[in-house]
Amino acid sequence: MNAATGILLGAILSLPACAQRPAAPAEGGFDYYMLVLSYAPDFCAQAESRQDPRECGPGRRAGFVVHGLWPQGENSRGPERCGPARPVARATVDAMLSYFPTPGLVQHEWRDHGTCTGLSAADYFAAVRKARDSLRIPEDLNHPAQEVHSTPERIEAELAAANASYPAGAFRTSCYRDGELKEIRVCLNRDLSPRPCSRSAGECRIANLTLLPVR
Repeated sequence: MNAATGILLGAILSLPACAQRPAAPAEGGFDYYMLVLSYAPDFCAQAESRQDPRECGPGRRAGFVVHGLWPQGENSRGPERCGPARPVARATVDAMLSYFPTPGLVQHEWRDHGTCTGLSAADYFAAVRKARDSLRIPEDLNHPAQEVHSTPERIEAELAAANASYPAGAFRTSCYRDGELKEIRVCLNRDLSPRPCSRSAGECRIANLTLLPVR
């Protein structure tokens, strides 16, 4: 190594940590899973939502649909887009359409969240199925025949009562600014057993929530 090279190398190594580019989140670098279920009637009523007839069309009768299974940190959002994402196989997409409303959402969730789990696409979507199949949503929430008015606490309590094996605090709600229900969030350990949510899972702070009827 000549003198000039040594000086340059020394200058690089002496850069303060704040000047170095932060590393991307590593695959598998998360604390727990959050199963996120979107309430389709309220989503479809939002002016800015993309009205895909496979989710929002008349007669579709979609209630809660899977939005995704997200890696989550105890004190922060989990990692996203952790690596190249090859398109999900057609057979897997077709199998997941009884959980997700559209093929595009299947691909999106694998790209944004599945690639951060350390799982293959097949294993990730098997985990989605297992997580969703283990959860019971009361019919008056999942397919209400008329508009429902409730509170975040009441919805979470109703979910807890229908899933007695889940610990206290395993359910959270998310809402739109106009007071319509956006999502329910279910917190799961990495082995998919239920657990309490941490603060990072968020919470709806609007006192009165509306669930529109399915159509």
